[in-house]
Formats: sequence, structure tokens, C-alpha cells
Amino acid sequence: MDIEQLQEYCLAKPGVEETLPFGPDTLVYKVAGKVFLLTSLDREDFRFNVKCDPDLAEELREQYSCVLPGYHMNKKHWNTIVADGSVSTKQLKEWIDHSYTLVVKSLPQKLRDQFL
Repeated sequence: MDIEQLQEYCLAKPGVEETLPFGPDTLVYKVAGKVFLLTSLDREDFRFNVKCDPDLAEELREQYSCVLPGYHMNKKHWNTIVADGSVSTKQLKEWIDHSYTLVVKSLPQKLRDQFL
């Protein structure tokens, strides 16, 4: 997966907007104004942060070397994924989906029904 594939995948999800609230070097993907993915545009290696269930976050870090505690994020709830080719694009998409779903499930019922 590269940045273009990530953009296309995230923007295809219902209600997603791409923003640059931290300046021109950090893309932030939100649903209903809540962040579910961030990625830096100024790194040589491609990586992104996704929200994750705390128990699953620990398991993934133990199981995959490309999954790290969330850089500049709450490490209990966020993972940094290094897209170094060690896991499939399908797996990366599953982690993105998990993050999106966690955020949507935290929304009020009226909003949640629009996105799930």
C-alpha cells in the first residue's frame, strides 16, 4: 500500500473527509469530525496511525513487527503501522476498517446509522 492507495481507500468510506489541520505535511482522515487515521507526508518510509481497541493493540504489537505504539498519540488507543510490505494490503485495510468502525461506533446513534 502506498499513499495514493491509502487516500483512495479512506475517501471511499461513507462520511470521510481528508484534512490538513496540522500543516501541509500531515494528512488526517475524519468521519463526522472525528479522527480515525493520520499519516505523514514528509517521511521516507510510509506509515500511518490508526485507532485500535486497547487489548487488540497490544496483541498486534506483539504479533507484527510493523505495528508500533501510536507515534505522538495515546499509545493505549493508537497504533502506528509501518507499511513495509511485511503484511498484506488486505491486512492493512482491515486495520483501517477497525479504526473507522471504532470511531463510528462512538458517535451518537443518529450519526452512527448514517455510516454503518
